[in-house]
Amino acid sequence: MFPIEFTERMKTMLGGEYEAFLASYDRPKSQALRVNTLKGSREKFMETAPFSLRPVLWEKNGFYYEEDDRPGKHPYHEAGVYYIQEASAQVPAALLEAKPGEKVLDLCAAPGGKSTQIAAAMQGEGVLICNEIHPARAKILSENIERMGICNAIVTNESPQTLADTFTEYFDRIMVDAPCSGEGMFRKNEEATQEWSTENVAICADRQDEILACAAKMLRPGGRIVYSTCTFAPEENEGSISRFLKQHEDFRMVEASKTEGMEGGRAEWTKEPVEGLEHTIRLFPHKIEGEGHFAAVLEKIGEVTDAYQGYCRNGEQKGLAKKECKEYVQFEQESLKTELDGVFLKFGEQLYLVPEGTPGLKGLKVLRPGLHLGTIKKNRFEPAHALALFLRPEEAKYSLGLSGKAKEPADFIEGMTLQAEGEKGWYLLTVDGYSLGWGKLAGGIMKNHYPKGLRRKLQ
Repeated sequence: MFPIEFTERMKTMLGGEYEAFLASYDRPKSQALRVNTLKGSREKFMETAPFSLRPVLWEKNGFYYEEDDRPGKHPYHEAGVYYIQEASAQVPAALLEAKPGEKVLDLCAAPGGKSTQIAAAMQGEGVLICNEIHPARAKILSENIERMGICNAIVTNESPQTLADTFTEYFDRIMVDAPCSGEGMFRKNEEATQEWSTENVAICADRQDEILACAAKMLRPGGRIVYSTCTFAPEENEGSISRFLKQHEDFRMVEASKTEGMEGGRAEWTKEPVEGLEHTIRLFPHKIEGEGHFAAVLEKIGEVTDAYQGYCRNGEQKGLAKKECKEYVQFEQESLKTELDGVFLKFGEQLYLVPEGTPGLKGLKVLRPGLHLGTIKKNRFEPAHALALFLRPEEAKYSLGLSGKAKEPADFIEGMTLQAEGEKGWYLLTVDGYSLGWGKLAGGIMKNHYPKGLRRKLQ
């Protein structure tokens, strides 16, 4: 099943535990999801969830589900009620401890599991930059940011080096889920097994050194980096942390809190180790219900005042005054019970909203410049799907509630029109109180405005 060099190295690392490690791959893989608290509380989800749920020990909003549950085929998935995320992958973003109002960077963000977990912790306040260097993966990241109803995230498609040239000691927290040799994903991804080699491990380790160096430049004094991989390779784990701390004396290791089954890193597994590697976290599939992972918490020595801004080459993002967006203002008055504020940005016919204090985006490849409000078309405004997924039902003037136990939510996602009675206008359709998309009612017919590119059969 495994490459010979990998097997020999794991035998050396684990000794008498190797047989238990090997046997763990004969067990069915565990599957998990994480509740999106931007959409509703953990308690609300547990009341309505049609799945068999068991809690994940290290993430309060994480749950294991059974193979027969198929949460990816439920309307809740399209509504962004949860993110399907392997349990071990929920550890690093929890260690980041992002807070509302902060400036946070997810440097290697696709497909978006950790970004959306960070966004939930930020509760829509502050600025979250989600970056992915590969264009196709950046597009998937952008789609997941939209689905989860996130309003304060900007999706960029840049190299770490370009970002490090733009931001200096700017971010409060940085997530570095580094590209790695993927050994921890061998059970889930056969390609990772086939692509593995000792040479690739070395290449990944070099790349990780470069990425961490860029992150160090962008972090403010007193700020936190969480470094993680999904590999067992010491060269990419304890080795990467040791090399980084020797080259960056202005950083120190912070002890990562552990739950049952988690282990600390091992100094004897790497050349020239630094002190404190036991404060990192290793996850092994024979010790926990999850796949292989590594995480370390790093802190930049120093403090800043509450007024600290950091440096962005482009300054702050400028935008339109809200009164200049008259088509949107009219829509807001006619269709919403809430007023949205921030920096309004217009790209052609498309209108976006970013938080106050957003860094200047000039010169950066930006896929999603904040919350997509909608399209201005010949003196009228058509709201975006992203706006629907961001809003709560009580924030819309008109809404139509559908039951997750009925057929209508799946019909709506497939693109069908629905029968309904009420005032003419834009309606926010919901499933069990979770926003699902826009419809427009006229003459007893709810015209379907679910995006054609997202329509699909759930059954």
